[in-house]
Amino acid sequence: MRKFILTGLILSFGILQSQNEKIKKINDTITSLDEVIIKGNSILGNKFVAKNRTGAAYYLSTDELAEFNYTDINRALNKISGINFYEEDGFGLRPNISIRGTSPERSSKIAIMEDGILISPAPYSASSAYYFPSIARMQAVEVLKGSSQIQYGPYTTGGAINFVSTEIPKSFKGKISTSYGSFNTGQTHTTIGNSSKNFGYMLEYLNYNSNGFKSLGNKLNTGFDINEITSKFRFEIFKKSKTKQSLEFKFHHYDEISNETYLGLTNSDFDKNPFLRYPGSEKDKMDAEHIQYLLTHEVNFSEKLKITSNFYYNGFKRNWYKLDDVVFEANSQKISKVVSNPDKFPGHMSILRGNLDLENSLKVKANNREYISKGIQTKIDYHWYGKNNSFNDLEIGLRIHYDEEDRFQWEDVYNINNGFMSLGIYGDKGSQGNRISSANSFASYIMYKYKINRLTVSPGIRFESIKLLRDDFGKSNPLRNPSDTSSRENKVSVFIPGIGLNYTFNNKISMFGGLHKGYSPPGSSVGQKAEESINLELGTRLTLNKLNAELIVFQNDYSNLLGNDLAATGGFGELDPFNAGEALVNGLEILLMSNIVESNKINIPFSLSYTLTNAKFLTDFGSTQDIWGEVSNGDRIPYIPQHQLNSSISFEANKFELNLNANYNGKFSTVADGSIEIPSYLIFDVSFKYKLRSDITLKSKILNLFDNEYAVSRAPAGLRPGHPFGIYAGFEYKF
Repeated sequence: MRKFILTGLILSFGILQSQNEKIKKINDTITSLDEVIIKGNSILGNKFVAKNRTGAAYYLSTDELAEFNYTDINRALNKISGINFYEEDGFGLRPNISIRGTSPERSSKIAIMEDGILISPAPYSASSAYYFPSIARMQAVEVLKGSSQIQYGPYTTGGAINFVSTEIPKSFKGKISTSYGSFNTGQTHTTIGNSSKNFGYMLEYLNYNSNGFKSLGNKLNTGFDINEITSKFRFEIFKKSKTKQSLEFKFHHYDEISNETYLGLTNSDFDKNPFLRYPGSEKDKMDAEHIQYLLTHEVNFSEKLKITSNFYYNGFKRNWYKLDDVVFEANSQKISKVVSNPDKFPGHMSILRGNLDLENSLKVKANNREYISKGIQTKIDYHWYGKNNSFNDLEIGLRIHYDEEDRFQWEDVYNINNGFMSLGIYGDKGSQGNRISSANSFASYIMYKYKINRLTVSPGIRFESIKLLRDDFGKSNPLRNPSDTSSRENKVSVFIPGIGLNYTFNNKISMFGGLHKGYSPPGSSVGQKAEESINLELGTRLTLNKLNAELIVFQNDYSNLLGNDLAATGGFGELDPFNAGEALVNGLEILLMSNIVESNKINIPFSLSYTLTNAKFLTDFGSTQDIWGEVSNGDRIPYIPQHQLNSSISFEANKFELNLNANYNGKFSTVADGSIEIPSYLIFDVSFKYKLRSDITLKSKILNLFDNEYAVSRAPAGLRPGHPFGIYAGFEYKF
């Protein structure tokens, strides 16, 4: 396979190099990398930087995000090659994202940032992304793959995603955007801001709500209600000094009530009605709140030297109150076991379906947890010109970080009668989890970029020193008496090197490649080793007339793959990593973009992205995880589709815009031996915009245009459907 990919790359390179068409002028006015000024909250800043980086990268711009105004991050990221994911709720509330074949569960193996700050609830000690930034309030999304991502650890195997939130405008402006549609789904998004010489501000509000598209007895709500408030204030300080300095303060608050469940459907019930919710999930609810404080200090000593420092605090608390076990004739079983083996557990299934009245038959766990993530990080950037007009850039980064997850969980027991649940037994607080997991870390990196003539070389190295701790207070110690506490500690230190190269042959073709070490931190078990890999990529970028293309081959060779014990994947929910030995991931990424028709009256842009991913275990081992099961050498890593294809085309005229998007997701196995699969599916979305006035735009969109009924996952516990046909309409007013 690797020989085939490399041969194809070499042949393509030879053919494309022989072409003599003139390069299409890029829309970006930037013409060289040394002209780029990247803001402190960005890692790329624009498409030009992404296209000229020594490693693979993509900048999802404001205009691209506005095409469909997606609220589902999965749909928004579809057009970027190299990204794998599986859906869960149909709205993108808790995405499971993978980059280049990393484990997708709860997006825990990629560096997720907002405005350059790690945003997972506890990035080191509990990285599962039960909180995820809302794509609806972002003005850009930046994706890094390849060697340059070592700047943004600790997860350096697959890649990094940075969400750029709404910036403070340079002059007075604002907008009001609202929409309504299927399943009583509504969205309201407002912003206002202004800047003067020494002061700027931005205020933002987002509400997103729905009744949900799943049916539960007595027409109970299966949807959600999310509210977000963001404010930013920027001050120019020491105004009389030659050294320019600024302070920017950001506050963000998020609250969510969602009637979401881990409980899916059996095969037979899914075939009858994929949008059914079993009565046994009636009480399932997520109650979550996230808060962020971010202070950014930026000082420009000169055009060559810039220092950006961030002081941040993220707090997150949630209680996902959800069905965990079913009891029939004194036999208690996990819901994942029952739904995957309905013939083995007919009594348990009858309870879930509401066909059997029984007292104390449903155990609902209050997964009550609080998270803290705080730290200080500084980035120093210095660039200069050397001999032979070479360009040099030195970037040094430092971060001191602390995070923790505090579990204080309990379990209530419910009766079921006539298909409805009633509380039977109150659980004792702390009896289902009473512990604190924490991490202290120091991270630093040095990244050097040297550009001379057509060659750019970017060597770098990252250092991570991590201390992971867990204090378990015991399930019968709600007051957390220290004498009944057991503790464990694991310390790791690692150097993570990488190097990237880019060579421009002429104005229309370049080649790039990279080599770096992949790394994911271990758990707190004493002596547990981290996940490590050797990662390679080789690619070419070219421009032929109106066509822009990118072709990349990659390989991630794992010496020690780590899995996570997540309830979301059929485990016990302890979050303890476990060793899975060697694994190999390789593949191909293709991106094509062209403006088929470009004139004063009409534009027809087109894009196509394709990802081929081969992800296999290279060792034999037994796993208690439903998502892996018994693993043999050569088995595919579950939930990673081999083929993904996305294509979009737009028709843009003076006052209207029509966008059509097609997304194909190939079949994938849900257990390592390949015996159980999720079939492939093809989904079409369409959006329409009409500019009523210069400041008012009418907009509408249809998701799943042909109302395709399709499964997206068997995790956490049973088959789950994708979003059905949905139509939405609204307007946007800018001022």
